[in-house]
Amino acid sequence: MPSLPGRISRGTAAAALLIGSSACTLGAAGPAQSAPLPAPHSQVKDVSPPAPHAGFDYQIGGPYRPPAGVQVVSRDHSAPAEAGQYNICYVNAFQAQPGAEGEWGDLVLRDDDGNVVKDPDWNEALLDLRTADNRNRIAAKVGGWIDECARKGYQAIEPDNYDSFTRSQGLLSARNAQDLVKLLSGRAHGKGLAIAQKNTSELASSRADNGLDFAVAEECGEQDNCAEYTQYFGNHVIVIEYTDAGLRNACAKWGATLSVVQRDRDVTPKGDPAYVRKTC
Repeated sequence: MPSLPGRISRGTAAAALLIGSSACTLGAAGPAQSAPLPAPHSQVKDVSPPAPHAGFDYQIGGPYRPPAGVQVVSRDHSAPAEAGQYNICYVNAFQAQPGAEGEWGDLVLRDDDGNVVKDPDWNEALLDLRTADNRNRIAAKVGGWIDECARKGYQAIEPDNYDSFTRSQGLLSARNAQDLVKLLSGRAHGKGLAIAQKNTSELASSRADNGLDFAVAEECGEQDNCAEYTQYFGNHVIVIEYTDAGLRNACAKWGATLSVVQRDRDVTPKGDPAYVRKTC
């Protein structure tokens, strides 16, 4: 999720595919330099990140036919993979979807007074990552979604809210988050899927140890910190912006080397009045 004010909600898949889409474009991108991709940790045969600088569409709010020029699509795990595309499967791995905290039972994080600790912007309960047993149980549930993604023909997963520890009132640590993401990367690689680091640029330097293959960075153009990802992921970074200013900056500095797209904040499907999609 992007930082305020650009925090987006995790979308659920639409009931039906919406047919047809056309990409809006914005200007020409200037050249940018980026470090080569370091060798991935836990590299397994047939696990590959999406191609650098590929046309990308972010469809976690509901699937629709990708616009012309798109080669990589990210969708919610409940949605079908798109034939002929590199498909990234979105899972909310560190927080409960709104209204779904009951499904997690005692794995929901509570403060010393017994109150559920929530992401204040999206009303999502954080998951309690503090013990190895909890992390194993969370990984088992999320692992079921990962297996589902593999069965549907996805090539990668995108576990969201890796940075939930920053919203935990000090109850969770970066180490807790990394210990869980290692379990998820092992599960993904075991199913032949690549795995993304979602945001959390402060942990990018540990990408190899954590088994992460590429990055999905929301609003790094707006925040002017895309280099914090490319330093460790090379050009294997997908940039999602939610403002015209963020898109302009991302395109000017990274449009020649990275996948860049602007979407509306609710990531609505094509056909919705709020739908926005622009590229460099």
